[in-house]
Amino acid sequence: MSAVEFYRQHRVKLGVLLITALLVFWLAVAFQRSFLLLGDPEPVAKAIGAGYLLLPCIGAWALIRELLFGAQTQRMARQLEGEGGLPVDDLPRTPSGRIVRSAADSAFPAYEAEVEADPGNWRSWFRLSYAYDASGDRKRARRAMRDAAKLYRQDAAA
Repeated sequence: MSAVEFYRQHRVKLGVLLITALLVFWLAVAFQRSFLLLGDPEPVAKAIGAGYLLLPCIGAWALIRELLFGAQTQRMARQLEGEGGLPVDDLPRTPSGRIVRSAADSAFPAYEAEVEADPGNWRSWFRLSYAYDASGDRKRARRAMRDAAKLYRQDAAA
């Protein structure tokens, strides 16, 4: 496998790895700077250090949450692929590679009806998430994927 082929197959994972490494570096620097400020004798510097300590804590929490969400989404996709239940990517695209919005909007009602018919099925929510994403509604796509993940965890626990 050539380097170009490797990059094409793993470019999303490589991007996530790069962003994660940069964020971890920032978190380390922010922790170090906050401890320096906490060690300063000035009360204002101590207050700024305490406040600055919150930023890397929030950043670490968000990073872990997003990485776990991505890993779970990938597990669900692999299971659906094994079952032959992934949505077919046959929508027309523009020359730049974007999905034609009107085509995505016309395919959307079928996925919505599938969720309405079986709201407790994580597979339906997963496919609805893809339909939302194809239609350009990332916020609802993410919410639908979170619903799918919640139902997936409930299925696994049962």
